[in-house]
Amino acid sequence: MTEDEIRRILADHGRLAVDSTRLGVKDDLYEAGLTSHSAVNVMLALEDLYDVEFPEALLQKGTFGSIASIHQALGSLQVDRSA
Repeated sequence: MTEDEIRRILADHGRLAVDSTRLGVKDDLYEAGLTSHSAVNVMLALEDLYDVEFPEALLQKGTFGSIASIHQALGSLQVDRSA
C-alpha cells in the first residue's frame, strides 16, 4: 500500500475539488470536497483493491478524513504497506 495508490483512489472516486496529488497527508479530505457518498465510494474502491473489508468500528468519518488516517486504517487491516 502506498500513498500514491490512496491518492489515485481519491482522484478516481473521491470527487475532490482539488488535485489529490497536491494534498498533504494530514489535510482534511472533507474540506477538500469529500462527501459522505464519495467516502463510501473511496472505501469500496479500497476494499476492492486490497481485498479487505472495513469493519464497523472503522466506518466513521475520521477514518476517511485524511490520507494519513486512511493509511492507518488500512494498516490496522494488515494491508501490506510495501505492496
